[in-house]
Amino acid sequence: MEYNQYRRRSRKIKVGNIYIGGDAEIPVQSMTNVSSADFPALLAQMRQLRDIGCDIIRMTVPDRESARNISRLKEAGITVPIVADIHFNYRLAIESAAAGADKIRINPGNIGGEERVKAVVAACRNAGIPIRVGVNSGSLQREILEKYGSPTPEALAESALLHAALLEKYDFYDTVLAVKSSDVRTMIQAVRILAGKCDYPLHLGVTEAGTYKPGVLRSAVGIGSLLCDGIGDTIRVSLTADPVNEVREGKALISSLGLARGAVRVVSCPTCGRTKIDLIKIASEVEERLSSVRADRPITVAVMGCAVNGPGEAREADIGIAGGDGEALLFRHGVVIGKLPEEGLADRLFEEVLKIVRD
Repeated sequence: MEYNQYRRRSRKIKVGNIYIGGDAEIPVQSMTNVSSADFPALLAQMRQLRDIGCDIIRMTVPDRESARNISRLKEAGITVPIVADIHFNYRLAIESAAAGADKIRINPGNIGGEERVKAVVAACRNAGIPIRVGVNSGSLQREILEKYGSPTPEALAESALLHAALLEKYDFYDTVLAVKSSDVRTMIQAVRILAGKCDYPLHLGVTEAGTYKPGVLRSAVGIGSLLCDGIGDTIRVSLTADPVNEVREGKALISSLGLARGAVRVVSCPTCGRTKIDLIKIASEVEERLSSVRADRPITVAVMGCAVNGPGEAREADIGIAGGDGEALLFRHGVVIGKLPEEGLADRLFEEVLKIVRD
């Protein structure tokens, strides 16, 4: 079944040159981790994230120099949508909107009273940009914490809805909601509650997920569980690591669920005693070379260790190989169409995939 046949229907909101929600693809986000006031470092990291395929880039804006750098980034040719991350100082949100930010991320509860929220809404409306309401376990209002006793899923969802209602009070609906927790189950349940009570696009992520390996695992469980339910419109895999890795893992997560339109997905077997070719090396090389290839439809490539199970287990693959003794069977949709020598096997398979892409 196609994902969009059971995907939660949300509002479709424009962020720079892309969309979030509705029937749009699911953008992968990351956040810069250099000083936003250091323009050369900021520009270099923005370019690095752009080149790896990041769809939306968030940057913290703690001061006026950082806000001014948004317009400088645009002048330097950064076309990837930029999100200004604002805490406490509502004036920086207004300045960021004027400087060309494509979205403002705020927690309405920590930028002051309603008049300040109203001023931010007016600035975003004038600039034609959306607002992302970000709620996490550490940002809940005192009255909600007192009501629930702790940052429960219900507390997180209620907080987000109250903030959205405040924006609605000023007739603002170009809103993206995010409820995050470092506890994976809390995050999953909070998002499910929220998904059932509004039609705003939802940003998915596990906050404070940790270092590379545990962070990827927690994010895969949390984000992946919701995406499998058709919930979620944009994601960030938060890692205590190079932001480039957030993008790579986010793209891989989207692709693994078949949600990346035109992505080439590589599947491979875990190998066993029947494997007589260097499958680990071949699979890694094929995956690396195909990571930047796009097609007009999803394509699955199988790299299997032996002919006993290979073509049968991977019959859904558009094309694949099944290893033999110094050679491999080449098959399409489980039907063997030829043999290839082990030497240069990754190159030959790559060429066959490109033929499919071009057809």
